[in-house]
Amino acid sequence: KEREGAADRLMLSNLEQDVASSVSILDMMPAAERPRWLDKLERKNYSYQLNAGVSGDEPPREALSRQAVDTITHALQGRYTVHANAVPGDAEHFQVHIHLSDGSPLTIDIHPAPKPLAMWLPALLAVQLVLLGVCAWLAVRVVTHPLKQLASAAENLGPDLKAEQIPESGPMEVAHAAAAFNAMQQRIAGYLAERVQILAAISHDLQTPITRMRLRLDLMEPSDTQERFLQDLREMEQLVREGVTYARTLHGSSETPVRVDVDAFLDSLAFDYRDGGQAIEVEGKAGAPIETRPQALRRILTNLIDNALKFGNEVRVAVSREAGGNLAIAVQDRGPGIPEADLERVMQPFYRVETSRNRGTGGTGL
Repeated sequence: KEREGAADRLMLSNLEQDVASSVSILDMMPAAERPRWLDKLERKNYSYQLNAGVSGDEPPREALSRQAVDTITHALQGRYTVHANAVPGDAEHFQVHIHLSDGSPLTIDIHPAPKPLAMWLPALLAVQLVLLGVCAWLAVRVVTHPLKQLASAAENLGPDLKAEQIPESGPMEVAHAAAAFNAMQQRIAGYLAERVQILAAISHDLQTPITRMRLRLDLMEPSDTQERFLQDLREMEQLVREGVTYARTLHGSSETPVRVDVDAFLDSLAFDYRDGGQAIEVEGKAGAPIETRPQALRRILTNLIDNALKFGNEVRVAVSREAGGNLAIAVQDRGPGIPEADLERVMQPFYRVETSRNRGTGGTGL
């Protein structure tokens, strides 16, 4: 405030000297010469007009404006009658009216300059903006981070229902959604466990009558009827095994991931098929071990290869690296293929593209 007061006093002192000299110059020269001097006498905050200006009875409203009027009155040393009034529409705009010695009106139109901003004010505003941005970022993160966790958990929801529960934190609505998601995951895990138990129980219960039937057939005299019964029993046993295998795949995540040499793994799988009289080729190399569940991987590849051998020929397993660095294993064959309309449904349990009940192509689906 002391600095502002010193600046105001300096401004008023300059105003006093300048107005006194300018009015004297205009008063001494002929009236015809005065207009040419107005531009020369004009200053940044005030100018001179050779007219009566804007009349009014309201005095200047600002304290500094009133001090300026007193300064001008003192500068003219009582030689002129001074009248000042505020100009409507601007709190700091005012005019000072006098009459020169020849009676001509002269108006001093004054626009006080706005006070300069303190040097520290822009820096303070910048700091406030930065703090506001940081607070906004933190607030958004507090809200969105639990949502990202919830979205990630929903995307990863699958057979691995033993995954860690997501934190029930954040805003009230997000916390409620997380709690509902955790409860849903627990219910689904319970339903799947119950289904596995049911399939296991069915498998166990079916094994006993199937075994009795096989023993009885073994006691029968060899005949075409006996052979057909044995074929039916083998199909029943195969269906039971596939049902149990499917139930186990739902809980494949219980198998501990280990580092596997994929190249050796695939070569071993190919040799197993060759020993059984079914040749498959392996193309490409992984080049490095990967971390996976070997039993689950073997079930997947065996299922695909068996399907390819059943419906096609020239089966091969192609190994390649994708652009993102992931390892891709493709089972390819020269078979009839899968219609595009069935590509999604073929991944559903027990869905078969080949709908006949032919003994050679029957099964529980891909």
